[in-house]
Amino acid sequence: MMSTVEVTGSAWMGSLTTSGKKGVSGKKVMAISARCKAFDIIAGSSGFTLMGVLVLVAVSGIGLMGASHSWRTIVQREREAALLFQGDQIRRAIASYYTAVEAGSEGEYPQRMEDLLKDPRFPVIRRHLRKMYPNPLDPEGKWEFVLDGTGRIKGVFANRKEKPLKVKQFAEDYSDFENAKTYSDWKFVFGPGVAVSNSAVPGEGEGGEEE
Repeated sequence: MMSTVEVTGSAWMGSLTTSGKKGVSGKKVMAISARCKAFDIIAGSSGFTLMGVLVLVAVSGIGLMGASHSWRTIVQREREAALLFQGDQIRRAIASYYTAVEAGSEGEYPQRMEDLLKDPRFPVIRRHLRKMYPNPLDPEGKWEFVLDGTGRIKGVFANRKEKPLKVKQFAEDYSDFENAKTYSDWKFVFGPGVAVSNSAVPGEGEGGEEE
């Protein structure tokens, strides 16, 4: 059975031949005939061409899936690094607020996050946090709080159930993060009598991700 393309090509050639008898030059008819034959060859191999296209589409799809996965991993890694840095900054600010008391006085935690930006206990402006850091894992930037017995804020965390990419090589203050199952286990808490290290970033070194 002739393909639709072949029938169309033959019909076209027939009409051109007839037209040739009516005035179309022989050279033009021969040139068009050669093109029609080439077209018929391509049409005859359409099954092979279709298979090649399907294979190309499948390979391209696999490549796009891999690229999409890699991009999600990059985005998650960046947000994770931001969580470690910003959570640590808030923890340090809470520690600064707690210890900003007269010698011999008992420390206290802030009642609100805004108290870290402007300590209400002093008549002059005193800041423990230079700006309010949002939660990078929350669309609205909101943190969950770890409270003491009086309802004051002693720490923050991101209420997310995803498994962290980073599982090792944390700073000493956050060594317990190595056992975390979810981001919710990364709690940035300051406790009385606990020294705050000088490490600028809680995730020390490169890597530390689960293989």
